[in-house]
Amino acid sequence: MTPNRHILLLFGLLLFHAGHAQGLKFNSAELPIDKRTSYNVFESRTPEFKDSFDIEFDMSLYPVEEIGYVIRIKNKDSNKIYNLFYDGQGADCFKLNEEGKCTLITAKIDRLALLAAHWFRMKLSFDLQADSITLTIHDREFHVGDVGLPPAYHPVLVFGKSDHIIDVPSFAIKNLSVGNSRKYTFDLSQSEGSIVYDSHGKPYGKVSNPEWLINDAFRWKYKTSFASQTVAGANYNPEKKEIYYYNNDTLFVYNIQTEQKEVRRFARPCPVHLVLGMNFLDIPGNKLYTYEVYDDTKPADRPSVASLDLESGEWSAECYDQLPRQLHHHGTWFDPGKKQYTIYGGFGNMHYSPDFFTYDLGEKKWHRFEGAAGNPAFPRYFLSMGYLGATNSLYLFGGMGNESGEQVVGRTYFYDLHRLDLTTKRITKLWEIPWETTNSVPVRGMVILDDSYFYTLCYPESVSDSFLRLYRFSIRDGSYEILGDSIPIHSDKITTNANLYYDEQQNDLVATVQEFDDDIVSHLKVYTLAFPPITAEVLATHSVPRGGDFPKSVFTLIASLAIACAGILLYWLRRRRAAAERRAAADLAQQTVAAAAVPNSITLFGDLTVRDRRNKDITYLFTARQRQTFCLILEHSLEEGITSQRLSNLLWPDKPEDKVKNSRGVALNHLRKTLSELDGVELVFNKGFFKIIQRPPFYCDYSRCMEIITSEDPGSEREELIEILSRGKFLQFSDQPLFDSFKASVERKLEPVLQVEMEKCFEAEDYRTTLRLAEAIFDIDPQNDNALGYLVKSLLRLKRNDEARLRYQAFAVEYRKTLGTEYPTPFKNF
Repeated sequence: MTPNRHILLLFGLLLFHAGHAQGLKFNSAELPIDKRTSYNVFESRTPEFKDSFDIEFDMSLYPVEEIGYVIRIKNKDSNKIYNLFYDGQGADCFKLNEEGKCTLITAKIDRLALLAAHWFRMKLSFDLQADSITLTIHDREFHVGDVGLPPAYHPVLVFGKSDHIIDVPSFAIKNLSVGNSRKYTFDLSQSEGSIVYDSHGKPYGKVSNPEWLINDAFRWKYKTSFASQTVAGANYNPEKKEIYYYNNDTLFVYNIQTEQKEVRRFARPCPVHLVLGMNFLDIPGNKLYTYEVYDDTKPADRPSVASLDLESGEWSAECYDQLPRQLHHHGTWFDPGKKQYTIYGGFGNMHYSPDFFTYDLGEKKWHRFEGAAGNPAFPRYFLSMGYLGATNSLYLFGGMGNESGEQVVGRTYFYDLHRLDLTTKRITKLWEIPWETTNSVPVRGMVILDDSYFYTLCYPESVSDSFLRLYRFSIRDGSYEILGDSIPIHSDKITTNANLYYDEQQNDLVATVQEFDDDIVSHLKVYTLAFPPITAEVLATHSVPRGGDFPKSVFTLIASLAIACAGILLYWLRRRRAAAERRAAADLAQQTVAAAAVPNSITLFGDLTVRDRRNKDITYLFTARQRQTFCLILEHSLEEGITSQRLSNLLWPDKPEDKVKNSRGVALNHLRKTLSELDGVELVFNKGFFKIIQRPPFYCDYSRCMEIITSEDPGSEREELIEILSRGKFLQFSDQPLFDSFKASVERKLEPVLQVEMEKCFEAEDYRTTLRLAEAIFDIDPQNDNALGYLVKSLLRLKRNDEARLRYQAFAVEYRKTLGTEYPTPFKNF
């Protein structure tokens, strides 16, 4: 790739990042001090402002920890410090203080309004000429003068934990800008790393313990779980942010925003005998309705529909009628304006239903929906149903059934979309698409925000242990994308169900998964995903180079070009053809690695890649927790393994053993389930130790790398070793301190072998291989001057003199930046 194309690619990525800024969330005082987040905006360089400057950012509050310091502002040339303090439990909310002296601004502002806004704009304006500071919160201004500002300011800005200031509230920021006519902007849209880049790709800041929010748009976040020994139902109230999980005598409530749980016992039990636990919410009426469409054991005096007043906790019988047959997995929709609840389809008594039924809350009766014309959908169940107000239409997607409705005929899977216009009562089939992967069904809930797309979760219900995946379908033609990672589901029983909700205020998708052991005992799990969700490919574009990789990144290349003289720029122009040839060689090497991808493989150098026995990429199945668990066990598998206690201490360091036992069991079961997609690899527990057992045909590049470098003659397999290392750094996909010792151990074993092989190749005049080995050493130690020497000498031998000088200068620049002194060996010595 030529330099011009490098620059175009860089700008394209920056524009993409700017359009998808997600933000940085701060670990708060609920965690130990060393786990709390600190973000120094100008860690590497501090600008100077005259006359005035502004600090602006979008902020989001989380009602988990509501007291602490948001930001500290210090002039580099003085000891005066300002801090912004948030108190979500008091009446004042925000205070701007001159630290250690007095409060300058007290901002009385409605905390609930800020929480409801989710994101709101914050601005601190420093008028150096007028000697005043203005604090703007959600369009409300607060002002103070005569504060003693200097005529010029070198701001040191630290968000979150700072020096001895350790009280950090639960908050997030994004779209940060600092400056006046000259602004520094930070999208905070990256997905990993501790180095923070501005919107032009330059490294400026540093953050410790970051939680990059773009990941929340890809990875489903597990929130909580419930269990019931009797039949239970579940629902989500987006206005109150509450999950309801109820059985005959108890209502469990979980608030997604505050993460608080509550258990409410009913004074009188639910009057409906719960068989399936079907229900819906009348949010304006603050009621939950539970219903059973059919129960062959129901006496005439037992209700089929009852309502729960969510304020008083009292049940009321509503209706005693029932429908002709059971309707498992029917589609649903509640019209809050007309107070009517409509269902479609379902399975029962060996029949698939083709009918719509509506329950009227006022009349307290079920009615068959009559008069629909057009192109009706075939009888089915396991369908997804949603409503769009803009078209006043119900949309029906997918499911399975058949044309006759008789189960004995056999069933087929549907991948079609129908629209029922509620104004004209006309049904239109919009499309039907081919389905080339494993047959799947959607969940009951459909999220549809406009006439462009709808979202639903799909999974292969015929597989006992599988995964829910989020699909976005085009309403126009049925084209679709798979978004986010997966949610595990155990679906042995017909009563097992999952649902999808959208919280407009929080801008989150909420998923509930209810798994049954025996059609009675159930477990409910709750997950969230930031909206709009993204694909794995989009997430990858938000990954930026970490500190150790920085000298080789595109961003550093641009910085080096800016520092380099005009002669170096001319080099790029003269050597365009040579650069293209080298890129082609690199591409060929990369293709060789890709072509070498085999079934039953896990690669840990560079990006994590997992391929199953059919050579299908199933990396998405490896959740963050599974990656952590797998790598920790693998690290110890060359010896006797790792104990459960040690594993728990590493993964859940701040929790006692009795609290993490269930979490550990879930993590290990999910890892075993994913590894079962591959042949030749197994997680075993033997004599108190967990261990990863590998045998052919399973391939792991880490294990193979260790085999090569510990063999008697690593040089005999030098090309294979280089191919492994060319994928990238070991565990490049994770910068968690958890793996620092593992990475360091691998690098300690690798570096001396690479040094020896590099020297051998140079002596054999194999200069191109020498270059590749030098690059691999730089991945481990960016300041390795022995590797620099062999790299520069090899480039000179290959008559690539200008490139040799450029690489030397780039090394010298980073050496000075890192060590604070000039690199002692002049270029002419090479």
